[in-house]
Amino acid sequence: MANAAKCYGTGRRKKSIARVYLVPGKGNITINKRDINEYFGLETLKVIVRQPLVATETVDKFDVIVNVKGGGYTGQAGAIRHGIARALLQADADFRPVLKKAGYLTRDPRMKERKKYGLKAARRAPQFSKR
Repeated sequence: MANAAKCYGTGRRKKSIARVYLVPGKGNITINKRDINEYFGLETLKVIVRQPLVATETVDKFDVIVNVKGGGYTGQAGAIRHGIARALLQADADFRPVLKKAGYLTRDPRMKERKKYGLKAARRAPQFSKR
């Protein structure tokens, strides 16, 4: 571990932005001053958040402190995963091949498509009637 102090990473997905801090500890994950089990109801979202830590085998080495805003729960979970992966890279550059291969360092570029004029939504046209 090159840097034993706080390691920081910013993660983004859709409209969510997560500011992630890694501190040496026992593996507690705190999101917006609440425990991960309290913040995320679905087990799949908790798994998504822990993926970079599991891949690098550092689940019990770091405490994760997250400040996340915007979007929904799934987008926030993806943003937190991205932020943790970036922070782990700051903690130890040797994790790069593992995280890169798993795809945790790639920012998901998919965003909501804008609404176009003359349509009811991005692609949804008004209902057609013959008469």
